[in-house]
Amino acid sequence: MSWFESFVLGLVQGLTEFLPISSSAHLRLTAAFAGWQDPGAAFTAVTQIGTEAAVLIYFRKDIARIVSAWFRSLTNKELRGDHDAQMGWLVIVGSIPIGVLGITLKDQINGPFRDLRLIAVTLIVMGIVLGVADRLAARDETGGKHRAGKERKSLKDLSVKDGLIFGFCQAMALVPGVSRSGATISGGLLMGYTREAAARYSFLLAIPAVLASGAFELKDAGDGHVSWGPTALATVIAFAVGYAVIAWFMKFITTKSFMPFVIYRVLLGIALFVLVGTDTLSPHAGESAG
Repeated sequence: MSWFESFVLGLVQGLTEFLPISSSAHLRLTAAFAGWQDPGAAFTAVTQIGTEAAVLIYFRKDIARIVSAWFRSLTNKELRGDHDAQMGWLVIVGSIPIGVLGITLKDQINGPFRDLRLIAVTLIVMGIVLGVADRLAARDETGGKHRAGKERKSLKDLSVKDGLIFGFCQAMALVPGVSRSGATISGGLLMGYTREAAARYSFLLAIPAVLASGAFELKDAGDGHVSWGPTALATVIAFAVGYAVIAWFMKFITTKSFMPFVIYRVLLGIALFVLVGTDTLSPHAGESAG
């Protein structure tokens, strides 16, 4: 991998990680369209450490409060009913599905799941799911002619059951094209949570999963055609760009709909099907990254 490729892929990672459009799919597609080798799952996992560093800084006050309350609750029974202490446990519980499935499906993640036809399907299907969830949320918020608006749930309403459902939604993002934020936010909206609550828990839930995945893949990051130098550059760029994107996105979702992302996903999926169907692009373009 050249330094230019790593710069572009780091930029793509930072721009797409927090948006519900799938960063792993865009890294895969960028390489395929440019005629580069697929950077591979290891490169993706390591560069995601950069974007998660942005999450750690952006949500630093929330994270510090949750971690402090959780540790203190281990020895102080009175604190176990505290919302922040409970959030610590809920993040742990919600991280179990992706941890188990990530290890179990490692070979598929590095192989069949990166087929461009599968990515096209997941882009379209999850785009439609996000659109339906967004419309239901909007209907609850605005009400209608013959009914009042319905109050949606906040993170204070989060239960172990809901945390696990969020976790399984996040685990779906092991397939490129699904989108970690897209799947978890869709799941949250369908369970009745506000956009802001679903997005906030989605980002907090991603921290242990992404950091663990990145650490697990570090041993493979310098193998094949992807060396350590370009990987490090891409990670730094992903951090800087990702921080700006997350700040914008958290403001965007308080007043705007997810429909622009839904339309983008569906159109991109259709375009990908056309390109592969007409043999303009091979479904395995750029594979064998090593």
